[in-house]
Amino acid sequence: MGSWGEKLRKLRPSVEEGKKEGETLWFSLSELNERLMKLREMEEKDTESRIGGISFKDLRESLDWMRQLELEKYFHPDNMSSAEKLKIELTKVRDEFKISDSDCGSGRVQVAQLTTKIKHLSSVLHKKDKHSIKGLQAMVQRRKRILKYLRRTDWDSYCLVRSKLGLRDNPNYKH
Repeated sequence: MGSWGEKLRKLRPSVEEGKKEGETLWFSLSELNERLMKLREMEEKDTESRIGGISFKDLRESLDWMRQLELEKYFHPDNMSSAEKLKIELTKVRDEFKISDSDCGSGRVQVAQLTTKIKHLSSVLHKKDKHSIKGLQAMVQRRKRILKYLRRTDWDSYCLVRSKLGLRDNPNYKH
């Protein structure tokens, strides 16, 4: 079978009662829709026989499932770079310590993010990389300053951050 026209012509109903042999047959949209449905069913049967009994719908669903599985493997944390892992960890920490939905800069969040960055940087830092060591020390001092501020203004947040992050209470008192 070649074109759609030939296939539709084969599905044309026989000459109806009251019409002559040479007279053209007009049909409604519902009749055309029925013929197209029959044509679609015929084509599905043809394709099923060509693929070995598997319908295109089942084939598509199995391919979608495999694609989803491949995407999960591709975006698995084992396949991410160190910077991408840090970014994900920072968003988790930010979500855990935020006070409200729009909070991203409170003292609690800043301390938690700095602690995460410090842990990451200290694990990947080379001992002869002096510039990065200086940046790490600056982060530690900044965290210390924010913790000092939290201790002075919001004792509950200070205790929560300290306990969740495992930080020691080491105030610097100058007598």
